[in-house]
Amino acid sequence: MKIDEALVRGLLDAPSDDTVLVLLEGRAQVVEQAALNTEQYHGAAVLISRAELVERLGTQSPAEGDVTRLSASLQNAVDKLGA
Repeated sequence: MKIDEALVRGLLDAPSDDTVLVLLEGRAQVVEQAALNTEQYHGAAVLISRAELVERLGTQSPAEGDVTRLSASLQNAVDKLGA
């Protein structure tokens, strides 16, 4: 599984701050937080919410380099988890 710029952009482009980036069964996905209460997402691990992402980046429209660095940082964190 790869956390890439497209996933981070997908999270940034989500219409709700309640959208999250999760890991489930070796895949990273962008989903609404409410979906985590469904059977489909049972056991998903939340990596970061849209609100947290915007806070870390300091803007809703970050430069491409910032998105690249953040996606690499998230990938590194996942790699360390052994996911």
